[in-house]
Amino acid sequence: MTRVLLSRATMTDLAPPAAPRILHFGLGAFHRAHQAVWTEAVAARTGEPWGIVAVAPRSRDTVAALRAQDHLYSVITKNPDHAAVRVCGALSGALHLADDAAEVARLLTATETTVVTLTITEKGYFRTPDGHLDLQTDHGSTVVGALTRGLRARHAAGGAPLTVISCDNMAANGAALHGVVRDLAIATGAPDDFLTWLGTGVAWPSTVVDRIVPATVAGDRDVAEAALGLRDEMPVAAEPYRMWVIEDTFAADRPRWELDGALIVPDVTPYQLTKLRLLNGAHSALAYLGAAAGLTTIADTMDTEWGPRLVRRLAAEVGPTLPAGGPDPAEYADSLVDRFGNPGIRHSLRQIATDGSRKLPERWFGVLRATGAPILELALAGWVHATRPDAAAPDPLGADLAHSWGIYRDLSDLVAAQLRLAGAPDLADRTELVNSVAARLPALRDGRIEF
Repeated sequence: MTRVLLSRATMTDLAPPAAPRILHFGLGAFHRAHQAVWTEAVAARTGEPWGIVAVAPRSRDTVAALRAQDHLYSVITKNPDHAAVRVCGALSGALHLADDAAEVARLLTATETTVVTLTITEKGYFRTPDGHLDLQTDHGSTVVGALTRGLRARHAAGGAPLTVISCDNMAANGAALHGVVRDLAIATGAPDDFLTWLGTGVAWPSTVVDRIVPATVAGDRDVAEAALGLRDEMPVAAEPYRMWVIEDTFAADRPRWELDGALIVPDVTPYQLTKLRLLNGAHSALAYLGAAAGLTTIADTMDTEWGPRLVRRLAAEVGPTLPAGGPDPAEYADSLVDRFGNPGIRHSLRQIATDGSRKLPERWFGVLRATGAPILELALAGWVHATRPDAAAPDPLGADLAHSWGIYRDLSDLVAAQLRLAGAPDLADRTELVNSVAARLPALRDGRIEF
């Protein structure tokens, strides 16, 4: 049977691609299932053109596959009892950061570009534990480098205002992004007037994004093809739930995302910390403990007697550390149990466990510093257990973390060493915490999850 590829020629009822006004860094599944869907919906509602050109920092294959489909792809919403498929036409272009550097620079300078968004994960910001940019890294090929150079060119060309929106899972992500760009600008000799413009002509709103988007699997392509009658090589799958909270700080025109349910608020902090410490924190805890128990997906952990209990008990630990004005922690935890248990969402524990040394400081360490947290101590033991040389998920510090296992015979010394490597020497110096975590490692080695 000859398969017909999804394209604008085969989807004749779609509106033509809109002129690019948003430049996005990070051409992964999350952006295509979250911000792109939101932008397309409000553009259709208002009649305003908000085309997105998305830039892949690494994957040339993703760029080529999307170009072959005229930048179309399907979004599969996986409900517990059925899947709904729709085609998204929000993208008007796909670029590779290095191969298409000139076009990326042109779009950053163009006055028609009024919004830049990013989903490059925590490690893409190259921050040191104190929050500054790691200047030991060569930023000639990083997103932070490209953004900084582009903003300097934009300023030199007249300084048209711009809103730059981080959609990555970091507390105060807007300020964090502004900070690393400013650090690189100073390190590369940017003039004072440019540094001033970064704080006046460019807005850096903080955001909270929330939608579970697991890695695409082969079966998703079959689901999309059955629904569309066309072959889509680039589908994304997601849960029904979605949320986007954006700080009300903008410097230029933007899509009216609130028309499709986004929350535009004066302060995102209550939402941000709830999401980071509860959803992301629970995800990481379930990932490391589930792997120790021999499980493979988040849904698997919800089928155990300990999974739902862990999420709710974690909420009780985290709740006192959250500011007022956000979701109720207990109610939020109940919703997470339902979302995590969705059998249609097979979210890989290994995928969630990736880059733990960069994720856990945001998700766990603040709570551990603030309050007694036996559930997080158990989770921390799960992470230490997962840094073993024979089991580690990909991590920027993976080699150093694995090497520690051959150096420290005493488990408490090992836990302290891993905490120091992850940028938490203060936690490493807390003897009671370290000993409690170490005491849990033998059970995890045997696959037992004991509260």
